[in-house]
Amino acid sequence: MATISKSTLKFLKDIDKNNHKEWFENNRDRYELAYEEMYVFGETLQKELQKIDDIVDLSRKKIIKRVYRDVRFSKDKTPYKNFIMGGFKRDTVWKRGGFAFRIKPGESVVGCGFWSPERDDLKLIRSHISQDASPLRKVLKSKKFKDNFGEMVGDQLKKAPQGYEPDHEAIDLLKYKQFLATRKFKDSEVVDRNFIKEVVKSYKAIRPFFDVMSEMLTHDLNGIPIYQ
Repeated sequence: MATISKSTLKFLKDIDKNNHKEWFENNRDRYELAYEEMYVFGETLQKELQKIDDIVDLSRKKIIKRVYRDVRFSKDKTPYKNFIMGGFKRDTVWKRGGFAFRIKPGESVVGCGFWSPERDDLKLIRSHISQDASPLRKVLKSKKFKDNFGEMVGDQLKKAPQGYEPDHEAIDLLKYKQFLATRKFKDSEVVDRNFIKEVVKSYKAIRPFFDVMSEMLTHDLNGIPIYQ
């Protein structure tokens, strides 16, 4: 199994303190070693995911995001990321959602779900929840979900979305704009040889959540498929 070393975490700690081109160029060999390690991790994780779900097949450099930050519209002009991030997308319109992971000293996290639902998708999700929130609530209350992720997270509206009353019985779910599940990992867990197994374990645990959400996004309120 692919592993993540302490040297990769040390590189990320150091680039956080020395985020400028001169230091980066002087430590390019460390950067290349860290990213090669993460490329192998990403490729291995993709193979493991393909055993349990249908995901879009990506090259190693598509799985792992680049080290360079896009600073064009940011007040923060530091040129390099102080974390390494990767992700996968489920395949076809019938299987929605995605998987992601971020390796950052003290803040590593594995995530799954729906980061930026399009306006029409969000509207459809809310319509289904409004009609019957029980399938989603059942998943969120399940032992497997709670043991791995605790609770669903994501950006929420402060008030009831347009068209819904503040006292709607499912208002707590209707306010969500993102539908995410995350699991945090300590540095000691990240460098453990069983880390990738724990990531896969969490990705397996999210499947019932994906199934419910995908059902909402691919069927109308009468249960009729909206795609051919």
